[in-house]
Amino acid sequence: MPRKTAARAQDDLLADFQSLVSDTEKLLQDTASLAGEQADELRLQINESLKRARDTLRDAEQNLKERGQAAVQATEDYVQEHPWQSVGLAAGIGFLLGLLAARR
Repeated sequence: MPRKTAARAQDDLLADFQSLVSDTEKLLQDTASLAGEQADELRLQINESLKRARDTLRDAEQNLKERGQAAVQATEDYVQEHPWQSVGLAAGIGFLLGLLAARR
């Protein structure tokens, strides 16, 4: 269950960032009617920033996916190799969380 929640949070963050990039692109298109050398320079800078942001987003997304998959695989491998230790660890964590919850 936590894996789905973390993945959903990651997807929401990426969607928000992509929305920000697309909104900025729309703003850039809407300001295309502005004239002047400064406006052209500003549009060029915004375009370059958007390209860097898209590249960074793509790289970050790929990196996060790879790291997440590696963590999931390592956890699954450990649980398969050490099932009783995993059960004991889960029971211990559950016990500690129960104690903390009972104190409140």
